[in-house]
Amino acid sequence: MLAEPEEGDIILSASGVTVGFGSKVVLKDLDLEVRRGEILGFVGGSGMGKSVLMRAILGLTPRRSGTIRVFGHDLATASSEARKMIERRWGVLFQQGALFSSLTVKQNIQMPMREYLNLTPQIMDELATLKLELVGLPQDAGDKLPSELSGGMIKRASLARALALDPDLVFLDEPTSGLDPIGAAAFDTLIENLSATLGLTVYMVTHDLDSLHSICDRIAVLGDKKVLAIGTIDEMMKNDHPWIKSYFRGQRALRRT
Repeated sequence: MLAEPEEGDIILSASGVTVGFGSKVVLKDLDLEVRRGEILGFVGGSGMGKSVLMRAILGLTPRRSGTIRVFGHDLATASSEARKMIERRWGVLFQQGALFSSLTVKQNIQMPMREYLNLTPQIMDELATLKLELVGLPQDAGDKLPSELSGGMIKRASLARALALDPDLVFLDEPTSGLDPIGAAAFDTLIENLSATLGLTVYMVTHDLDSLHSICDRIAVLGDKKVLAIGTIDEMMKNDHPWIKSYFRGQRALRRT
């Protein structure tokens, strides 16, 4: 059993993180803390580096400097055993779902189980069925290919895969993009209910103002290569930084009131 460092209320932290590609610096000396059990909405302008930071946390994009700690472990110095245990405790929903097109939904959900667990096919089938029910998909959806699903069903199937290992932390990259307003609202409700029921911490990259208003406990705003502000939706509405003011109190934002 891997020894668990003292975590407190902070389940994820980034300190002084810098990420760049060639001569272009995308993130510079960025700091961020995510509290246990919260739904954190992460927003910023297009191309500002929201998904880059998420990928850096996941180890998919290298960083030039800084420290990222998850579950109390420094990811840069964690042993291979520690890293594997950390990865078992998080799940990821990528923006386009990233389901394997040649596999059925059930087989997609079972991919993390095959990588990290040693289970019989029968148990994996039973667990996959449970995950489908958890995200509101019918059992027969498990036997379909991703190409046979609607956009909303693909999102739910991807979320089921993210929940395959019963994670403590879930990363969601634009989970409501491409959904109609009714589908987006239903997906927001699903995320909120799962967070409350399963005790999940949710790190959600989003552009969706309705999601920010309805389910996020706090919002972090990315700009100028760092986190400009972090707080509740009420605090964001009162913030006078030009970009934050335009985003939360601009003409497009006012249409929802």
